[in-house]
Amino acid sequence: MTSPLPPDGARLDHFVSQTAFDPDVVEKLTPAQERIYLASQLRLMWWKFRRHRAAVISGIFLALLYASILISEFLAPYNLESRNVNAIYMPPQSVHLFHEGAFIGPFVYGTKFELNMETLKREYTADTSQVQKLRFFCRGDRYRFWGLWESNAHLFCPAEGGNVFLLGTDRLGRDVLSRIIYGTRISLTIGLIGITVSFILGISIGGAAGYYGGWVDHIVQRIIEVLQSLPSIPLWLALAAIMPVTWSPILVYFGITIILGLIDWTGLARAVRSKLLSLREEEYVVAAELMGASPVRVIFRHLIPGFMSHLIASATITIPTMILGETALSFLGLGLRPPVTSWGVLLNEAQNINVVALYPWLILPVVPVILVILAFNFLGDGLRDAADPYH
Repeated sequence: MTSPLPPDGARLDHFVSQTAFDPDVVEKLTPAQERIYLASQLRLMWWKFRRHRAAVISGIFLALLYASILISEFLAPYNLESRNVNAIYMPPQSVHLFHEGAFIGPFVYGTKFELNMETLKREYTADTSQVQKLRFFCRGDRYRFWGLWESNAHLFCPAEGGNVFLLGTDRLGRDVLSRIIYGTRISLTIGLIGITVSFILGISIGGAAGYYGGWVDHIVQRIIEVLQSLPSIPLWLALAAIMPVTWSPILVYFGITIILGLIDWTGLARAVRSKLLSLREEEYVVAAELMGASPVRVIFRHLIPGFMSHLIASATITIPTMILGETALSFLGLGLRPPVTSWGVLLNEAQNINVVALYPWLILPVVPVILVILAFNFLGDGLRDAADPYH
């Protein structure tokens, strides 16, 4: 029931005081309506986000993946550089539970190989007489956890005197699964560091252009147009190629992250600029300026929080671009270099089509790349829909 209009000459505040508590005039909210009307913006976003099933599953998957990089050494069955000269280019082994009808538990069969003198290819066959039961929460290869202290604890290990290569081995007899797990730490963190650099530049430069306008906006717009007109891959290659070959892998790692951040800030800067152009004339902004707030405080304290949800959604879409950039550079040999291990470095070993034809498991590092990119895209869609007040 709608409230009646106040009579002519009546004071509005007197009318409100008389009708605000009149049960015949004001419709009482139901518990469900009250729950919605009194909810905060973040709670409303969470309720809408939960309805996006693909985004929720993607968020859980990414959370688990980022949590795994904290204990990569523990999850990997072998050390990063552990080699087995008797298992070069060994294909993936299958995990079995039953042997000759009896339940054994997770195990793999032993292998034996012979060299094919016609193709010079190692041919491995399963030896069903060797049952090698997997050990869990066990002691295996020694490693330095985060380079700080030594340990040899692993989630699972091969049987004593045996081997377990669930995703096969490479040309040096190194376990592909262990190297993918170690590479996850580099490939995922390079996206976070790159997006941090990109956000700092995009919010600062785009915020200045949107808040000040005028010649500042014109200069920023021309710079953005020039950078966006350049093709990304050749620009990445040119910037990566100028890094000295004498740099350590750590310096190359930070150099790649800075390069990715310096290139990918333009889209965010334009989004921030357009938002600030529409918000800078609002009354609360004028009030903050009249109270003596500096432009930096107005931008970061009053304007940016107004569309933080949009920035979060943008971040989930930009991070996969960073990951793909590092993977492309490393795949072409201009990004990270051994001994640093990332998904791109692992794929660099699969450049030779003959090697891939003979040993197709070497291209398996592309699988986590695809899954992570899809997960970030689904998560970004969910966050964007949740942050949209008109959705």
